[in-house]
Amino acid sequence: MISIKPLGSSSAGNAYLVSDGTTPLLLEAGIRYRDIQRGVEFQMSSIAACLVSHEHGDHSRSVKEVMKAGIDVYASYGTWNALGLDGHHRAHPVQSLQSFTVGTWTVLPFDVQHDVSEPMGYLLANMAGEKLVFITDSYYCRYRFSGLTHVMIETNYSSEILRENVASGRVPQVLASRLLRSHMSLETAIEFLKANDLSRVQEIFLIHLSSSNSDEAEFKRKVQQATGRQVFVAQEGRS
Repeated sequence: MISIKPLGSSSAGNAYLVSDGTTPLLLEAGIRYRDIQRGVEFQMSSIAACLVSHEHGDHSRSVKEVMKAGIDVYASYGTWNALGLDGHHRAHPVQSLQSFTVGTWTVLPFDVQHDVSEPMGYLLANMAGEKLVFITDSYYCRYRFSGLTHVMIETNYSSEILRENVASGRVPQVLASRLLRSHMSLETAIEFLKANDLSRVQEIFLIHLSSSNSDEAEFKRKVQQATGRQVFVAQEGRS
């Protein structure tokens, strides 16, 4: 059974511990290394691998320390080049739609839409037939997935809240324009969920919420209403 433990999920830093009961994986390494250690109860040697979506610091901050701990890290060629770590023996480049295995997981990277060189989302499937899709820092996802059992999806902002914040001067227009081109709104996330087969979905995790352009309770309510599935907000710290 898949377990999901958010270690950090915001613009300050992102990291998640995911396991199928046999092979623990770290998704992102964007928080302080000692906080990653604490989050995994100092059992770093139990982590089979780390998957990184892109090079921004709130997703890759501790990549070097993770590799130094003996953990293989997977990311796109573009991400490794941007980080200046291409060629490192623990740095494994991946390509969109070319799957690989880590322990009991089969991992399928897929391209997403963000303002970096080569960002990736990941579809993880285990030997029990469970499937987890992980999408962050992407204003849209052009792929559809069947047989999902778990969803981790960015709901960074609400279009309504963002418009109100721009109108009041709390958010500069230049920042709002970047969000529209680089992060997923609640509305787009709901559209994505509705376009996918959710018949087997057990849990939906809303991740990477903006501190100023989101409302946790409202986002949770709207996604539950739209999908009829159990929804958690990553900031709740549920494991």
